[in-house]
Amino acid sequence: MAKASCRRLRPSPNSLPDRCRKACCTVCGRPCRRSSRSRTTGGVALCAKLSALTGDKLVTHVASRYGGGLLSIYEVLVSSHLAWLDDVRPNPYADQLAKGYRRLRFSAPLEQEYRAYALRDSVELKRVSIVFALFVWMAFLMVDVWMISAPLLYLLLVIRLGVAVLLVFCGRLILLNRHPRLMVPLSLASIGAMGLGAAAIIAIGHGQNPFFPYEGVLLVCIAAYFLVGLRLVEALAISFLVLLAYGLFEWLGGLPAERLFNNLVFLLFGNLIGAVGCYLLEFKSRQHFLISRLMRVLADQDSLTGLHNRRSFNRQLARLWRQAQREEVELALLLCDVDHFKAYNDHYGHQAGDRALQRVGAVLSESARRPLDMAVRLGGEEFAVLLYGIGATEAHQRGEALRQAVQDQQLAHAGSSTAAVLTISVGVACLRPQDGMAFDLLFEHADRALYEAKAFGRNQVVT
Repeated sequence: MAKASCRRLRPSPNSLPDRCRKACCTVCGRPCRRSSRSRTTGGVALCAKLSALTGDKLVTHVASRYGGGLLSIYEVLVSSHLAWLDDVRPNPYADQLAKGYRRLRFSAPLEQEYRAYALRDSVELKRVSIVFALFVWMAFLMVDVWMISAPLLYLLLVIRLGVAVLLVFCGRLILLNRHPRLMVPLSLASIGAMGLGAAAIIAIGHGQNPFFPYEGVLLVCIAAYFLVGLRLVEALAISFLVLLAYGLFEWLGGLPAERLFNNLVFLLFGNLIGAVGCYLLEFKSRQHFLISRLMRVLADQDSLTGLHNRRSFNRQLARLWRQAQREEVELALLLCDVDHFKAYNDHYGHQAGDRALQRVGAVLSESARRPLDMAVRLGGEEFAVLLYGIGATEAHQRGEALRQAVQDQQLAHAGSSTAAVLTISVGVACLRPQDGMAFDLLFEHADRALYEAKAFGRNQVVT
């Protein structure tokens, strides 16, 4: 069963690092670092087990301990996304997936975008967690009352209520979400206050009752790793600050060294487990971010030319139409059609036709380099360029520059009755959006101008 399912999703060997292309797994047939001993029963069972654990979606081969050691967690996690990246046009998200992120960091622009995404994604988690934390923190009052007597009990109550007041203050700001940039500092302040408060309460409690539980410190650390949406480096920093405070308070309180050592070892290993889990969560969060953004790019991109597609164009046109109406500026649309393209395909073949469309697309892409401009392949040999905030005269000049740039590509077109090289016809429309005016009107005007350009003999620009 495992053998069949594994082979069904066999990836391309070219997607693997060179160091892994030496042998083949007897289960998935995937090249790896293993020696001839990789064809053992143990290797087959391990590969089959990993395939089953991933739900038959990630076919993973783990190298034998005899032939170079197990693959790292990172290699296991990313191996499912390497095979299909070869067919994706270069873009920041695909490049980062291929480059990797085992240190949980992207290139600077993507890192900033990811942190904003992660912050938005964790708002609800922070809201639920702060309320839950306040409830649990106050619930531990019962432990204090049960195990500690006056006058130390009063000191514990003061500490616990002081931390609760801080949690209420931070929680109110988090629930209102009026200052997104403060979300992470507020989360760190909440965890830090609970950790320092718990460490102080435990150290004071041990002064009267040696059986007072110290595991509350670990609960705070676990919350930092999993419950407030912190990145690994942030969770590690606040957790080890809490551990340091706990060790210092217990030492000052006179806890026997042997017992303090045992407690710290337990807490350190608990933090190690939390850190590994937090690493995996952040890794998958970054992976989800890259893949979701990449899917968005692919959904809005024409696969042949790399330009925006019609779906993306319709959305952008509607958005810019509303913006131009608010700002009272003009919006220009250039509709372009490759002249006699069917004859070009018939004469040179469809592969040559695709290459010609790519050349035309590259020219149009150069003309839409401002942030709000857009170059689009509408379908077949039809293209469009959407220009924001320019008038009819400048739009016509842009159209003429496009027509000339395509002609200057000098792509021979023996099947054209217009010119010896590939040319385009351009229809230009320019409107200032008004109340009650539909954005379809801009497209209709440009389409009418394009029809006139063709009627006038093609290789023309008509406004």
